[in-house]
Amino acid sequence: MTRTIWLPSYPKSGNTWFRMLVVNLSAVGRPVDINDLPDGGIASARGPFDYMSLIDSGLLTHDEIDALRPRVYEELARGGRNDEYDAPEDAPPVRFVKAHDAYTLTAKGEPLLAGRRGADGAIVIVRDPRDVAPSLANHNRSSIDEAIEFMNDPGAGYCMKPGRLHNQLRQQLLGWSGHIASWLDQTDLPVHLVRYEDLQADTPGELCRALDFAGRRASDEDIRRAVSFASLTS
Repeated sequence: MTRTIWLPSYPKSGNTWFRMLVVNLSAVGRPVDINDLPDGGIASARGPFDYMSLIDSGLLTHDEIDALRPRVYEELARGGRNDEYDAPEDAPPVRFVKAHDAYTLTAKGEPLLAGRRGADGAIVIVRDPRDVAPSLANHNRSSIDEAIEFMNDPGAGYCMKPGRLHNQLRQQLLGWSGHIASWLDQTDLPVHLVRYEDLQADTPGELCRALDFAGRRASDEDIRRAVSFASLTS
């Protein structure tokens, strides 16, 4: 059965780069397009929720969606078919799924991402907040001060406004510090920490250690190719 590994990170912390490294382990001939990463998607995507629950998420409130999200992740972890991810016959041994959600509980006290029933572990990606701030400001088209205020707001998140159909499900961030603490302090799932700065300094070594944690086999040649194809300077 395919193992599910969450890739949680506060926004603009290197998640996309890490996913580029992973998908390029199997690249043939040329790098995988950054805009078409064929991997496990993002936990907050509406498509998988609607498909697995048979409910149009646009008809539900944020809280109603959150109450159902654990069931969706449990089914996906059990190998439930989802056309937006891999068909069972094509499923890889490890499915890496991006997540910007902090590790929170639903109103019923359940882990939003279903705890151990939803995944086998989490590779938490952390970046120096002094570098996150300007990147986030650029992404949000805001000032640096506004980005810092956002990062320090435990109530901030993405796709949070009520009465509006966002492109993704609500993602509660809990602030930069709260987000990281929520994942490192939870005891439902084993965690492997990847620091963005360490990944920059020793990309092959950090990638190997993360893959070992996830149970994803890769040869030295696979690692070299992935690092080359996903290079930030290429």
